[in-house]
Amino acid sequence: MLLELHGIRKSFGPVDALAGVDFAIDRGEVVGLVGDNGAGKSTLAKIVAGAHRPDAGTIVFDGREVHLGSPGDSAALGIQTVYQDLALCDNLDVVANLFLGHELVRGRGPYGLRVVSEDAMERFAIDTLSGLRVTTLSSTRLLVGTLSGGQRQAIAIARAVVREADLIVLDEPTAALGVAQAAQVRRLISELRDRQSAVILISHNLEDVFATADRICVLRLGLNAGNFTVGGTTTEEVVRAITSGTTVG
Repeated sequence: MLLELHGIRKSFGPVDALAGVDFAIDRGEVVGLVGDNGAGKSTLAKIVAGAHRPDAGTIVFDGREVHLGSPGDSAALGIQTVYQDLALCDNLDVVANLFLGHELVRGRGPYGLRVVSEDAMERFAIDTLSGLRVTTLSSTRLLVGTLSGGQRQAIAIARAVVREADLIVLDEPTAALGVAQAAQVRRLISELRDRQSAVILISHNLEDVFATADRICVLRLGLNAGNFTVGGTTTEEVVRAITSGTTVG
């Protein structure tokens, strides 16, 4: 397994957000993380992202135990998270957003300042988007603020690929998207799987989860409430685990 979480606990004052959760995902696998509001999904995702430190439990990445004390620790391992707000800069173009903070340079200029290689970044951006089969952009020099919701989501995901992520956490990637845009994002998730990336898909939309995931992990009140293979379960079984906590698998 690429990532294994064992007995993860996290409390905020008297509230137990996670009370001993187990989770695992391998390369080339999409796992849907589902549950009602307050189930612990976001807390678990933030622990994986390094934004929260667990109170107890162990995290194993690529066969060795790790301690994620900051987002930088997660990024150094190859973990990237795409939150709902996407964290894109509307006043910058696609290329600048893909490389923001990770620009390619071609040496030093006056006063020792780095010289950014715009041509190299543009070629890399075009190759990355082409490899992910993002075909709806007429140019990588479009301002991100002019793009549709689906295109913006694609840019946020492509940024994780540019940063060589082995594991990508997607937080409600199709929320507020239309049918066609949501379908585009689902295709993009399939492309990530084909590239052998691991994808944790956090979503309230079970249609999206069943369309893209290999397995489904259900959380309820900070506990594991079910683990399913998509081909071996039904929407009704998953909903039952979400609402009643019936443990299956």
